[in-house]
Amino acid sequence: MPQNTKIPVKVGVVLDMDTWLGKMGLSCISMALSDFYASHGHYKTRLVPEIRNSKRDVVGAAAAALDLLQNEDVQAIIGPASSMQANFLIGLGDKTHVPIISFSATSPSLSSLQSQYFIRATLNDSAQVPAIRAIVQAFGWREVVLIYVGNEYGNGVIPYLTDALQEIDTRIAYRYVIPPLATDDQIVKELYKLMTMSTRVFIVHMSTPLGPRLFTKANKVGMMDEGYVWILTDGMADMLSTLDESVIDSMQGVLGVKPHVPRSKELKSFEIRWKRKIQQEYPTNESYELNIFGLWAYDAASGLAMAVEQLGTTNFSFQNSNISRNSTGLGTIQVSKTGPYLLQSLLSTKFRGLSGDFQIVDGQLRSSAFQIVNVIGKGERGVALWTPENGIVRNSNPTYKADLRTIIWPGDSPSVPKGWVLPTNGMKSLRIGVPVKEGFSEFVKVTRDPITNITKVTGYCIAIFDAVMAALPYSVPYEYIPFETSDGKPAGNYNDLIYQVYLQKYDAVVGDTTIVANRSLYVDFTLPYTESGVSMIVPVIDKRSKNAWVFLKPLTWDLWVTSACFFVFIGFVIWVLEHRINEDFRGPRSNQVGTILWFSFSTMVFAQKERVVSNLARFVVIIWFFVVLILTQSYTASLTSMLTVQQLKPTITDINELIKNGERVGYQTGSFVHEFLKWMKFDETKLVIYESPEGLDELFSNRSSDGGIAAAFEEIPYMKLFLAKYCSKYTAVQPTYKFDGFGFVFPKRSPLIPDVSMQVLNVTEGAKMVQFEKAWFGQTPSCPELTSSVSSNSIGLNSFWGLFLIAGVASFVALIICITTFLYENRDTLVHLDPPASVWRKIKAMATRFDHKDLSSHTFRKSEMVDRSGINGMDAVTASPATNCPPSPSSLSIQTESNFAFFRDQETPSSEYGDPFSPNRQTSPQ
Repeated sequence: MPQNTKIPVKVGVVLDMDTWLGKMGLSCISMALSDFYASHGHYKTRLVPEIRNSKRDVVGAAAAALDLLQNEDVQAIIGPASSMQANFLIGLGDKTHVPIISFSATSPSLSSLQSQYFIRATLNDSAQVPAIRAIVQAFGWREVVLIYVGNEYGNGVIPYLTDALQEIDTRIAYRYVIPPLATDDQIVKELYKLMTMSTRVFIVHMSTPLGPRLFTKANKVGMMDEGYVWILTDGMADMLSTLDESVIDSMQGVLGVKPHVPRSKELKSFEIRWKRKIQQEYPTNESYELNIFGLWAYDAASGLAMAVEQLGTTNFSFQNSNISRNSTGLGTIQVSKTGPYLLQSLLSTKFRGLSGDFQIVDGQLRSSAFQIVNVIGKGERGVALWTPENGIVRNSNPTYKADLRTIIWPGDSPSVPKGWVLPTNGMKSLRIGVPVKEGFSEFVKVTRDPITNITKVTGYCIAIFDAVMAALPYSVPYEYIPFETSDGKPAGNYNDLIYQVYLQKYDAVVGDTTIVANRSLYVDFTLPYTESGVSMIVPVIDKRSKNAWVFLKPLTWDLWVTSACFFVFIGFVIWVLEHRINEDFRGPRSNQVGTILWFSFSTMVFAQKERVVSNLARFVVIIWFFVVLILTQSYTASLTSMLTVQQLKPTITDINELIKNGERVGYQTGSFVHEFLKWMKFDETKLVIYESPEGLDELFSNRSSDGGIAAAFEEIPYMKLFLAKYCSKYTAVQPTYKFDGFGFVFPKRSPLIPDVSMQVLNVTEGAKMVQFEKAWFGQTPSCPELTSSVSSNSIGLNSFWGLFLIAGVASFVALIICITTFLYENRDTLVHLDPPASVWRKIKAMATRFDHKDLSSHTFRKSEMVDRSGINGMDAVTASPATNCPPSPSSLSIQTESNFAFFRDQETPSSEYGDPFSPNRQTSPQ
């Protein structure tokens, strides 16, 4: 083969030649091959396009493809233009192993066919769905309407769009499927239907010429005015430059999403050359503009030429297959030998094309950024970009994130539409249902003027709703409609009233309606504006003690016993410390026992007469005085409280006790509390209804066995109102069962809910709530504190064990010091006992010694000095600095010898105190 010989490779081109897309695509393919081989003149292969007109028909496209495969032996086919035509050609490509390369078949449903020989040199329609979702999410629209053409192209993207919107909790309120051959009357009729709906956000997925007709009619019926939102998919957004000026005028303020094409010198040069070429070919039409599909056609032809060249001088031929003639009699289909190699070459081809990076991933062009455009004036203006990595950004710099540029919305409005309005189906205002009830009219009260027959609705809940609606940034007209029968009676309970919203008889319900889970299944609630919960109300009784033994109740029995023991113990300790040195603690044994008890218990009222001369005893007494002071003051305070302060206690504190005893309980008529009590296992025959606070008080006045009730279950707002009137007779006891409080009722996914809930927060957090409560509930009276506790008010040992511990430790320390000192001073006595002396004898000897006076004590020395000076005993004792108390009689009869005669040889002073140190009990010298 000569070196300069070029190998021709036939490729088919199947396009709708009577459409602008077909004409533009063909010109771009022709220019691509010309530019490619002009810059690669040394390549061995040359693509030879075989062009066929599909005539906007699926059968025409199929016939053209069969003709190319049977008669021209093409190695690849560029086309067809539409997804419906591609659906059939994909099967031909699989059978003949001929790659089908489409630059305009964008339907996602084609991907489900999983054909390896179908190459989508364009973006899948589903690739733009995240960008559309980002726009809806950025502006917070909660409902949208989908408008799309009812064919393969239109239906393919809807499942992806539905899933994406659900991810951001945006509901598709309606779907308008336009038949491909719909008349103008059909379109206008459907548009009027859309106007009656509240949703004002429309996502349009269709192409020309149906799309321009839709917007022309929408503009005429007034759906391009302020408040509307229109979002275009790339099917029309890519074609904006080709639309007539009249159509563009009808689309002012529309947003569109289309693939982003980076600007380059090559693209700018190509646009100039292409426009010159197209003007030469079609001189009579000046509105033709190049769009993304032309660039994809250019890149697809360039990629195919590059892939063919990579195969080299391969024999491009077909072989006969075993496939028999088909039913149409169009001849035998052959299988391409080079098809699999050409397919692999295409999949591995990468280059920088006019539309951006060209790379086939999973059989389709790799997704890139999308541009968000705004139709303004005579054309479009880019307002932002969307990228998979960074979301919405203002320009192509991924590090620069900002809000979208200023958007001009329909009606030349710069304000972002809220995406919904009140329906315009002839209704002048919202129909607000309100409950009709006999009691608790402070919350909702319905009155009717007998003369004018005008119904007036007032109350706490109504005042809050009026304040919330007045705070909305837009006006919402509404009227209250009582839920009543013809005779003015309630038409049902609260569940029945709320269900009317689901039946669309009311647009909302305002009143003391509690947010409950089963109600939320068919309506939506705003945020609550009251406290939540259900509590049990029970009567209270005064538990003040009125019996003769009430004086024992301030202290518990363990504290009484402990105190008595400590009184005796402290008296014994003081006797031990004072017995040898203080005449007040001496004398006959019975007198000493009496002294111990008298001294200890007289400290309770600080009336003891006995003087205390020992420093250790004084230390113990001081601490014991402190203990007695705290104990007596606490006793006095507790006893005073028991005798004078009103002690209101609930009659019942346990709900299980009510169920076990089969007590009758009450609930407000029409309330959900009835279902709650049945869920709590109450016998339904024991449930009693009431309508007003007065009715509840009357039920409590009777015993449960006499037709009354033992307890009532009520929601917190009602409970507060009832207790404010009868706080001295009833109380609420724990636990409080949690519920979500009162809320306003709206239909499911009502666009009013977010704005109303926001204003509910603003109103409830402000000072208006206090004004509403004062206006409808009045000033809450001062009530005694109520408690559900039934524990005793008696003071227990736990409160005083620390004081007793201190007193006990101090006493034991004083005893140890006293006994240790005594044993040390009398250690010689133990040493001189006649052996063998038993332990018991030693103990008895020391006890006898302890019972003797300690004549060496300063108290006895001072008494002797006074006697010698001739001062009478009474004066001496009185003058003693040891005490200011009068002397005891025993202290006046003490006979001592000078110079501490106890330590000289002497006889036994008294037979009562015989000397145990000698066996014959005779006095022995010291």
